[in-house]
Amino acid sequence: MNEAQIIKFLSLGESQTIEFKAVCRADIVGRNVCAFLNSRGGYVVCGITDDGEPVGIADAEAVAIRVEKALIKSIVPKTLFSVEVQQVNDVSVVIIEVPEGKDYPYSFNNDIYIREGERTLKADVETIRDMIMRRQIEPERWERRFSIADVDDDIAVDEIRSAVRDAEKTSRIDFRNAENPMQVLEDFSVLKYGKVTNAGDVLFGMNTAQRYPQVRVRAAAFPTDKADNEYNDIKSVEGPLVSVLRKLENFIVQNTPTIARFRPDSLQRENDPLYPREAVREGLVNALAHRDYSSFSGNISVFIYPKRLEIINSGGFPEGVTAENMKTGHLSVLRNPDIAHVLYLRDLMEKLGRGSILIHNELKNKGLPPPQWREDEAGNVILTFRAPQATPQATGEVTGEVTGEATGEATGEVAGEIERLVLVTKGEMKRVELQYALSLKHQDYFREAYLLPAISLGLIEMTIPDKPKSPNQRYRLTAKGKQLKLMLEQGDEL
Repeated sequence: MNEAQIIKFLSLGESQTIEFKAVCRADIVGRNVCAFLNSRGGYVVCGITDDGEPVGIADAEAVAIRVEKALIKSIVPKTLFSVEVQQVNDVSVVIIEVPEGKDYPYSFNNDIYIREGERTLKADVETIRDMIMRRQIEPERWERRFSIADVDDDIAVDEIRSAVRDAEKTSRIDFRNAENPMQVLEDFSVLKYGKVTNAGDVLFGMNTAQRYPQVRVRAAAFPTDKADNEYNDIKSVEGPLVSVLRKLENFIVQNTPTIARFRPDSLQRENDPLYPREAVREGLVNALAHRDYSSFSGNISVFIYPKRLEIINSGGFPEGVTAENMKTGHLSVLRNPDIAHVLYLRDLMEKLGRGSILIHNELKNKGLPPPQWREDEAGNVILTFRAPQATPQATGEVTGEVTGEATGEATGEVAGEIERLVLVTKGEMKRVELQYALSLKHQDYFREAYLLPAISLGLIEMTIPDKPKSPNQRYRLTAKGKQLKLMLEQGDEL
């Protein structure tokens, strides 16, 4: 929620899905969070009086952390919600964003609350009974059933320790005993009565694929833009969920080109992955957290093509989520809240409904086409990242983005062949001289891969442009080409 949305809410006042609080204490806001989980979801905005006057929260960042930690401890069953600080009318407010819960009834400090109009009320016996009866109609979530995994033999203790280190950095949870793996799993809500749940098996199991083959992830890099029996690299990835995430990230980086960029404020060359790491990680996390693990025929696949990257997960969009609202963000509908909860505590999952916005912004900042989500006929959700138009197709060469410092305008993405041509061009040179300087024998290849693209980008020009086939034709750098050459040379020296 941004400042404009907050101001709009202030004008509308409290409602079924909006609650204002002048203070921000867990014992006060927890009842509202619980009620929203048991109802349609909503927002608790702290630092706003009942009549909509922003009064702010002192030391808002510290208060937000303290309240979030208390809510995580006091809300049962565990779920994912967002606590963040925003500025409105020059004061800080704390916003708690709550999805509609799917595992009702939820309780706060052992009491169950519901939302009735603009009021939060403690649920009476009949209401609780009705909620439980409605809940019984739905089958128990797959992730909350007990796994046949042996807690002593099949759970990776090192992965539990890694999860503790990650979670302690976020300060979102207090462990009773961080040195005791079984108590940690209980605190993560993936171990009950000494038995690990399916969620715990997926998150921390060493050989989960032997019990549930559908957890394996296929990753393949293809030489063409069609999936077939030819591939550059292929891998089956399994293990604890976060280790699977890391392996998939590395597979994508290893099988996609890097981008050499020159920033406007520096002549230092920076090498970045073609697809931004943050966007790729968020896409993978979303697939791993939201997929349908209950289906033995389901899976996750990562396919890399010369012009695109696809992350595919089974299960379709959760109820209420569409390809369209993935572009703008939404209150998350969690298919696997326990798995999502642990990923969130480890700081690996964006706040509610923000992952798609993060992906979109990261791609936009790198000058890449926007992401695309779609659901196919088989019920798979496909997230597609597309390479820039100038990405080399046949050679897979490294590309570089050149920013004109004098004009402040980008000159576009420049392939590695063009960089080399610019570097060898001195004064006015014949075509054969340029080919010789580049150690290239084939004229057609030189023209198609080097000369014509450089002319098209305005980096090289003909000395006799009105007679392109003249025997006296020479080629030289334009002002833009000279600027690029200077940046390349100085970048190499740095």
